Amino acid sequence: MEKTIYIRLRNRVFARPNEKIYLEDITQIIAEDVLQKQLNQLLVYSISDQDRNIIIIDVMRVIAAIAKYDSSIEVQVLGPSQTIVEVVYKKKKASIILFTLTWFLLFFGSMLTIMNFHEDVSMQNVHQKLYKMITGQDNEKPLLFQIPYSIGLGLGMIIFFNHVFKKRLNEEPSPLEVEMFNYQQDLDQYVIMHENKESMKKLHDH
Repeated sequence: MEKTIYIRLRNRVFARPNEKIYLEDITQIIAEDVLQKQLNQLLVYSISDQDRNIIIIDVMRVIAAIAKYDSSIEVQVLGPSQTIVEVVYKKKKASIILFTLTWFLLFFGSMLTIMNFHEDVSMQNVHQKLYKMITGQDNEKPLLFQIPYSIGLGLGMIIFFNHVFKKRLNEEPSPLEVEMFNYQQDLDQYVIMHENKESMKKLHDH
């Protein structure tokens, strides 16, 4: 008797080196309870030392494994047709010297960028003119505007990035997070197209 199951591949999963990947690790399955428990423990892939940090598991490999287990099962696939398996290796401890150098590079780089921008748009002259328009007096250093402006610039960046250190201000993603998400999506598509062995076929010259 033919049995129908529904599977949905996960977009990305993380695994350790030399780990075995079972069907439950990379898919969500809808089937009868007994059959689902059996399929969950179905071996799909074994990570070896020859594998790199990214492995693409195609839905055809999954269907083939299910058919090998029981050819009477009809598989209905929902969602993505590939799963990206990222092999996570032990991270080396961060060097305090490297962290300090990177921090100083980013700090002074961003500081010089802001200073150069303000110099290009003559921000100091704008503050001086605003001060004269309001008070009627000339002032080479209108701190009345410069201090609130500097504080507002920092607060504006905090609101823009929606983070204070690791704390999120609200549930809305920041523009940086959206750009990182779009970048990750494009990167995943590139990896799928270039690393998916099932979708690549080499034609040899005769």
